[in-house]
Amino acid sequence: MNVGVLFFEEVEELDAVGPWEVLGYWAHHVASFPVRIFAIGREAGVVRCSKGLGLTMDYDVEHAPRLDLLVHPGGDGTNVLQEDERHLKWLRELHGGGTLLASVCTGSLVFAAAGLLAGQPATTHWRYGQFFADIDTSVDVRVEERFVDNGTVVTSAGVSAGIDMALHLVGRMDSPEAAETVRQGIQYQHAA
Repeated sequence: MNVGVLFFEEVEELDAVGPWEVLGYWAHHVASFPVRIFAIGREAGVVRCSKGLGLTMDYDVEHAPRLDLLVHPGGDGTNVLQEDERHLKWLRELHGGGTLLASVCTGSLVFAAAGLLAGQPATTHWRYGQFFADIDTSVDVRVEERFVDNGTVVTSAGVSAGIDMALHLVGRMDSPEAAETVRQGIQYQHAA
């Protein structure tokens, strides 16, 4: 299984690194089958996150291996991505090809801009729920939920909710026992 976490300029660090920690721990210590996890950037090289963290990408979007799961974080950089037709087309192609798409925070607004949430339930950071109306009024917005899984697209609320979502994904793709082993391994308490 190939898992990609997307990084872009002004990505919110924990939106990306929280799910990375969960999925990476699962891949390296728990998974019942081979799992590879990659940092994918819009371009090759270093990506500078919203609070200054610089990370080197494994692949750029055009050279990434086939993905079974893509995690799309949020952050200020999503404002640009919502208007980037090349990026939106790439997401639609992944979705059409069977890649499970997961977002954290305002990453869900990018999914909405790509038309992937039409008529579907979704969540985002509580401050940004009203922005769905500017993109697609058919989205069933549920900002009170930590994450929403509608089958082919999973969205989560802001920042730390991405960890809850990633644990859910481990349970879905492997087993509830694997998710619990990861939760214990990273010493994470579920949010109340």
